[in-house]
Amino acid sequence: MDSAIPPATPARPWLVADIGGTNARFGLVTAVGRPAVHVQRLAVADHAGPEQAIRAYLAGLAPAAAPAGLATEGLAAAALAVATPVTGDEVSFTNSAWRFSVQGLQDALGLARLLVLNDFEALALSLPRLGQAQRHTPAGWLAPDEHPAQMLAVVGPGTGLGVGGVLPTPAGWAAIAGEGGHVTLAAADEEEAALLAWVRRSHGHVSAERLLSGLGLPLLHQAVAAVQGRAVPVLSAEQIVTAGLGDGGDALCRETLAHFCAMLGGVAGNVVLTLGARGGLYIGGGIVPRLGDFFACSRFRERMLAKGRFADYLAAVPVAIITDTLAALAGGALALEQVAAPR
Repeated sequence: MDSAIPPATPARPWLVADIGGTNARFGLVTAVGRPAVHVQRLAVADHAGPEQAIRAYLAGLAPAAAPAGLATEGLAAAALAVATPVTGDEVSFTNSAWRFSVQGLQDALGLARLLVLNDFEALALSLPRLGQAQRHTPAGWLAPDEHPAQMLAVVGPGTGLGVGGVLPTPAGWAAIAGEGGHVTLAAADEEEAALLAWVRRSHGHVSAERLLSGLGLPLLHQAVAAVQGRAVPVLSAEQIVTAGLGDGGDALCRETLAHFCAMLGGVAGNVVLTLGARGGLYIGGGIVPRLGDFFACSRFRERMLAKGRFADYLAAVPVAIITDTLAALAGGALALEQVAAPR
């Protein structure tokens, strides 16, 4: 049975982490409601598992860290945001070799409480506290309120495509974790239908993530070329973004990004309608912030609103792009705070 969580203090901080397939970010929360400090990024491949990575992070803290020489025994509690479904005690990453038992890790680190959240569950929990410096709304779009009081949704094209939501309740904010990135991707016109038909030849199910992610952009680029009767080299997502945004850049890469933004808008509108996210839609992940004005001028918002009779419903939903790369750490901290708070 879990013990009560002691409040976060400099002497007994909470550990928060955001763990992906390639990198893991760690930080310490030394006071309730304050952002994580001493944030460091470790390569997943350099460590056998989260226990070893956490011990390495703590051992590597600078002498100025509070408290100096902190060991796992000094941690009051921890919250890990993981890029994989969390369905029970055993957690197995889909994009790395890490596996662990939640109870086993809690015991090994001597924690009063260990929370393990899906990464988009943690990102969703960060939304209620995101300040203006941590988000950006394109000119002319409706920006979220500073203190939201309605359902919020997040869609995040990064390496994959994450979807989540967070709902205000009398007991605090409750996150909704799911695998919405794997919904079936729908075409809005004949051109998109041709793209999806081409992809379907090699992939029986064309999910949103299949094309609207870092892993999917190269396939979308190949599909755009194939529909035009062209054969082009396979490019990485990074190469497509760079070539598509550059002055006098590659026209095919630019067209690929245009399709990416438009179809993402269609998926985002579906998420808002499904969750009833009247409080706002947030866009996370590493791709959209890089697109800048291209995204603001794309068909994203047009396609988000293109839901027939519910266009006006969606037009009233604020939209913001998350620019804070450490937002999931704040979500983990809020999860611990809500568990620790007296009811």
